[in-house]
Amino acid sequence: MALPRSTAATWILSAVAVTAGVLLTGCSASVSVGKSDPKLSADDLAATVSEKLARTTGQPEPDITCPEDLAGKVGTTTRCELTADDGSTLGVTVTVTSVDGERINFGIKADETASPAAG
Repeated sequence: MALPRSTAATWILSAVAVTAGVLLTGCSASVSVGKSDPKLSADDLAATVSEKLARTTGQPEPDITCPEDLAGKVGTTTRCELTADDGSTLGVTVTVTSVDGERINFGIKADETASPAAG
């Protein structure tokens, strides 16, 4: 029996049902980067966001891409993107909430509406 493919909207709605809204209101994570000017690479940020969303929602790790490194400065934001199996996408905002030495703490907030697959 084939399993239905997930869209970003389905993924987020499933996540909301599991977490009672935690994903839409946001969650947080922190990483230690081991540098005097802390910065988290785009790839490491995407992996951390994916892991955190999976742990928070009880869903499999989503495909997350982040276009830039995250500088360890309070208030810095970047936009990442969750892509579902069918190509639909959901924006995810990452905001640095605090920096403690080499540790960057950040909040994660998913958009409320997914974009359909292109084309």
